Amino acid sequence: MAWLQKVIIGLVVIFLILAALVFSLNNQVSVSLNFLFFETAAYGIAFWLILAFVAGGVIGMLLTSLAMIRISVSKRHVQKKLDQAEKQLERLRLESDRKL
Repeated sequence: MAWLQKVIIGLVVIFLILAALVFSLNNQVSVSLNFLFFETAAYGIAFWLILAFVAGGVIGMLLTSLAMIRISVSKRHVQKKLDQAEKQLERLRLESDRKL
């Protein structure tokens, strides 16, 4: 079953590469982007679109990584508090058993 998953992933990757190639070949008109006081060099439309998708993916991964790190730190903190509470509960149970 694992080999089938690898084959499907391989086919999807090949399809995406071919789609990007066809897209690049069909969108070769050069444009320059103009920001307030800055103008970029002229590159093809496909370049700018692919750059935007890649930048969005990288930014998304960075934000997700930051969120995961934050959750991990929070989880460690909560686990430490839980361990302390369990130790205190066990200590109180032992003291309670000694009194009886």
